[in-house]
Amino acid sequence: MNIIRTKAVELSTIQAIAYKQKLASGGAGVKLIRLDQDATAVATIDKRTGEAVPYGAVDDKLFPYEAFSEAIELLNGMPYAARGKIALQRAEVVDVIDVVEGDDEEKIDMVDSEEYAAIVERYSDEKGKLNYRLMNKDFIQFASKSKTVAEMVAAGADVEDILLFIIKSRATYIAGKKESLDDVYVAALMETLDEIDPRGAFKELRAHLIRMLR
Repeated sequence: MNIIRTKAVELSTIQAIAYKQKLASGGAGVKLIRLDQDATAVATIDKRTGEAVPYGAVDDKLFPYEAFSEAIELLNGMPYAARGKIALQRAEVVDVIDVVEGDDEEKIDMVDSEEYAAIVERYSDEKGKLNYRLMNKDFIQFASKSKTVAEMVAAGADVEDILLFIIKSRATYIAGKKESLDDVYVAALMETLDEIDPRGAFKELRAHLIRMLR
């Protein structure tokens, strides 16, 4: 069974590997798997701070908080993809992170969308991580030249509405499609990109729009 997660990275603080995964309840989590013994630990990622919040009982000796911090730093910018389970020599480890909070609401998954794939391909660096600075620069250039954006700014439109239009327009263009996504799917795309970097994928673009509105 494939799950939506990043590639696994090896940690230096402890003998373990780690990866980030989209949670069924929304948001992102990180899983640490010890290489020297049969032990795992999970944490959710705070959307506001980008820091790990260990979930459940975690043995601090096996999984110190520094290991979670290192994992998040190494995984920052890594894109999601549908990936299979990880098999280790000592044992077969199934990649499953328990849902932290029950949520029956069906989440929109944009990882398999053409728009998400096109954005990841266009803005990933040589290490396979998303280059948010380049992506924001490209989107800001579009915003500065767009007649529609200028009209929205002149009308005093909400920042989030302008941001939604820009992401929708650029995602459609980058994916080479004629029809754009509905707003709810664009919002889900933005949320997925934000989960890759919880500090905010479009922080610079949002700040630029605020300056334009002033």
